[in-house]
Amino acid sequence: MPTAMKRLMFLSSFVTSLGAFIVICSILTTQEWVSSTVVISDSSSNGSVIITYGLFRGKSIQELNHGIAESDKTFKVLGTLNSSPPKTLHLAVILFLVLSLFTSLLSSGFTFYNSISNPYQTFLGPMGVYTWSGLSASFTFISMVLFVGNTQCSRLSEELAQRVYLFSPAVTHRGTSHCYGYSFWLILLAVLLNIVTVVIIFFYQKARYQWKQEQRKPTEYAPRDGILF
Repeated sequence: MPTAMKRLMFLSSFVTSLGAFIVICSILTTQEWVSSTVVISDSSSNGSVIITYGLFRGKSIQELNHGIAESDKTFKVLGTLNSSPPKTLHLAVILFLVLSLFTSLLSSGFTFYNSISNPYQTFLGPMGVYTWSGLSASFTFISMVLFVGNTQCSRLSEELAQRVYLFSPAVTHRGTSHCYGYSFWLILLAVLLNIVTVVIIFFYQKARYQWKQEQRKPTEYAPRDGILF
């Protein structure tokens, strides 16, 4: 059976890894990733389109200074985008988050198993926790970088606005501003929780190593006659 210290440390890391799993679930299901304001104009009207979306669904509002604005719209992100680089990158973001969700679940399972058993010298021990938590943090961070790159460089918001409203070629985009929502910033919390999981197990291993070294000292420094006796 695990010692009380090991049980406490691994249960703590189980809580943090399970927390990362729950946060990633929230990231996938909530739609407040980014809100973009696309300024548009043509010969008869000018104004802006405010488009807010997540990984799967979004909504848009058209605000015109001149001309008649269309009603608010909701849309499916993947269904709106055609086969294009923004859609490919968006699918990659979803894929990496799903991988992160799976690896954080494995990390939760490994930490809980170590709190009730002693598979220390196998991959089921701390090495497995390091692997799955590290992969989860890496996949989550990669998805964050890809989403920012897709939004800023591949003009994902402009592409969505164009597809939702079917703007004519005469419409000019005069600039876009982005405000990232709580769903996006939760990624940093998921990364942090995975890092905390690794740190807890690292300190446990360090404390365990020091305890073993202290147990050896009485034998190493005892008189030779006493050892023979």
